[in-house]
Amino acid sequence: MSVNRVVVAGGGAAGFFAAITCAESNPDAEVLLLEKSAHVLSKVRISGGGRCNVTHAFFDAREFATGYPRGGRELIGPFQRFSAVDTVNWFESRGVKLKVEADGRMFPITDSSRTIVDCLMRAAVAAGVRLRTNAPLARVERRGEGGFTIWLGSAERLDCHRLLLATGGCRAEAMAQTPCALGHTIEPPVPSLFTFNLEVPWLRALAGTAIADLELSVPDVGLRERGPVLMTHWGLSGPAVLRLSAWGARKLHERDYLFPLAINWLPHLTRKQLVDALRRQRETQGARLVVNGPLTPLGARLWEALVLASGIPRPTRWASLARAQIEGLVRGLSGMELPVTGKSLNKEEFVTCGGVRLSEVNFKSMESRLCPGLYFAGELLDIDGITGGFNFQAAWTTGWIAGQSMAAVHPG
Repeated sequence: MSVNRVVVAGGGAAGFFAAITCAESNPDAEVLLLEKSAHVLSKVRISGGGRCNVTHAFFDAREFATGYPRGGRELIGPFQRFSAVDTVNWFESRGVKLKVEADGRMFPITDSSRTIVDCLMRAAVAAGVRLRTNAPLARVERRGEGGFTIWLGSAERLDCHRLLLATGGCRAEAMAQTPCALGHTIEPPVPSLFTFNLEVPWLRALAGTAIADLELSVPDVGLRERGPVLMTHWGLSGPAVLRLSAWGARKLHERDYLFPLAINWLPHLTRKQLVDALRRQRETQGARLVVNGPLTPLGARLWEALVLASGIPRPTRWASLARAQIEGLVRGLSGMELPVTGKSLNKEEFVTCGGVRLSEVNFKSMESRLCPGLYFAGELLDIDGITGGFNFQAAWTTGWIAGQSMAAVHPG
């Protein structure tokens, strides 16, 4: 095998970035990018509702690392080499400008993932990356003289000097087959970044209602998050829910996604402030029905539902609200517990925690510590981030480091 051949398995964000980086850094290398399906960059296309949340506006490595329930410590060093700033510069140098939204998420100014997909495709073509779709790995073996022999699903055989696995999360057993065959350990994969199913009729009737600031907690496992929440036809979604699902991925999986969810509907108020606010309502709006007197910032429909769910009959007026009823309303507004009965995907995205054990990978090069010439990048590793561009940044960073490392190594 005289040709300096690098094979990248996986046509997602990490695989593309690694292939482009390797080919640009070493024009003498033959870089072959294999994608098992008919389409590349599928997750890039659907990310952020089709806008592609490229990264997050945290520009310090340690600050960025706080966005990872798993893998944050290992990523501090890599982020010092290729950070969100480098991602912004990489795309802008290729004609794609990014913008920062109020919550720190960064998108292309076009608000279209097609901009990112087209940029990556152009960069791959310009760098000389060879792309093959419908080319799944069937089997990989180490060669005695170094390098690897790869059999594709079509029974075709390829030899290469270096192999990068960037095949995505190990959702199916087949996705873990190759790293395991090459000596690696897979941390059991479970879903991360999912929404909550709640079979609560009044809540589902409010589908489409967005609340800017709620506090959610799962008391028996010590999970707590605060932020925007969206009511849906199946339960609850939004950034606070997704962050809670990410940090609690394994604990919630162990409970088969059946657990009590405590909701503080007015987290900006202490319990005393809430009691005082309700008493003022009773004093100033005595003749008004409780269901018609919402506390800011809760909307009228949501307030009515919460009052009824707290056990206060619809005809009750503020003036006749008993002390026990005020206590019941305080409990309902500050710590209502609702049963979660399952999970759903976040739109069409699927993120898993679990994957190749991090202690088996050298994060200075993304090379396997167990199998020379084998590299990893992206979600195949036991790394996952909260929503907001963190998973893509891990893909860009690990892909870039792997690409640089593979480009610097010469065969033989």
